[in-house]
Amino acid sequence: MLVLISLFVTAYFAKDLILPILLGFLLALTLSPVSRGLFRIGVPHVASAIVLVVATALVILSIVLLSAGTVALWSDEIPQMGNEIKQKLAGVSQAVENMRSASEEVEKIGNGGVQDPKEVVVRQPGLLDTAMDTVSTTGASLAVILILALFLLSSGEMFYLKLVQSMPTLSGKKRALQTVYDVEKRVSRYLLTIASINAGLGICVGLYLTALGMPSAYIWGVAAFMLNFLPYIGGFGGVLLVAGFSIVTFDSLGYALLAPLGYLMLTMVEGQIVTPWLVGRRLEMNTVAVFLTVVFWGWLWGIAGALVAVPFLVVFKVICENFEPLHTIGHFLSAEQVKPEDSREQQRAGLASE
Repeated sequence: MLVLISLFVTAYFAKDLILPILLGFLLALTLSPVSRGLFRIGVPHVASAIVLVVATALVILSIVLLSAGTVALWSDEIPQMGNEIKQKLAGVSQAVENMRSASEEVEKIGNGGVQDPKEVVVRQPGLLDTAMDTVSTTGASLAVILILALFLLSSGEMFYLKLVQSMPTLSGKKRALQTVYDVEKRVSRYLLTIASINAGLGICVGLYLTALGMPSAYIWGVAAFMLNFLPYIGGFGGVLLVAGFSIVTFDSLGYALLAPLGYLMLTMVEGQIVTPWLVGRRLEMNTVAVFLTVVFWGWLWGIAGALVAVPFLVVFKVICENFEPLHTIGHFLSAEQVKPEDSREQQRAGLASE
């Protein structure tokens, strides 16, 4: 327990160092099957690594350039959008205001009419300074991720060979190599599949909002693609954001609600039908375990932690399935249900062995 607490405390305070390194390893794991496939047809590991990493960087740069102008314009109009939302939701706002006033009166009565002491307000950094710090930190982290992935992909099988050589026994070598290949295969399959599904969801959201007449609908397609990497939280946040923007955009409140309702229906179809069908039973996770993992890593590292929570859980699940003492934990993390007759057979086998 002390070791676990020490690890999590270290992870909390060393987030800026650890997170880019972990994301670099995840990116290399995702692209390694593609690099190995190119190597089989005669493309050297170094060349394929450069092509894959540059292509990834270009995709990220294209998304940023496409959305930066519109997002900057929206950020300038946020106060005006807030006022318009208040006007269109005046009835709801009035009810909330009445409840707030009533609660303040009750609090004054409880305090005997004594007013609250004055609060000390700490001046926060300016918006420009905060934006510059965020851009510089994100840029540095992205550079570390891409460069580390480039080095890992360029090395080919070197780390696997070193891992095998470090094991003292033949069975240990086989188990280590099997575990590493299984982690690589399943994590890369999971991430590539989820990225493809999210891209399809983003296209569907963009087309739907374009049909409704939403301006800059492609931005919401990009947002849906990125937000859907956050299990549960991303879809809910996307619905709220689209709802707020559509209320400002459209005059009719009823017509404005079509945008968030359509977004919600698309995410439900994706989450309940498309993803379980394409990901498959072996990579499906226990819903409770996924939710708790997302909540924990989101609390520890914020949005970035919620993004990497599920890939971490996939890696941990594969490791548990490849080591017999951890099979119980791996079975708990799986979405597969045990049939009653199987459970009875396991109990009989356990009693017979005893």
